[in-house]
Amino acid sequence: MINVNQTKATEITKEAIRAYRKPLLEALDVDYQRATETGGDTSQIVADKQTLRDMTATAEGKSVDELKVIVEGLNNA
Repeated sequence: MINVNQTKATEITKEAIRAYRKPLLEALDVDYQRATETGGDTSQIVADKQTLRDMTATAEGKSVDELKVIVEGLNNA
């Protein structure tokens, strides 16, 4: 019988989420900088960045099958 380390599976999923959101956060950083330079509104950018940061919390308390679905969703996005 194969035993899955739940803690490790959760951490692997969080790493996949971090890899997925990295380029998105980088793009938002550029948008934020441009908005700041021009005196534009940054509230939506800040909210979007926080949403991306909060994504790792979705892996907490999930079964291995649920974690697989999360990772597959990232791969298909």
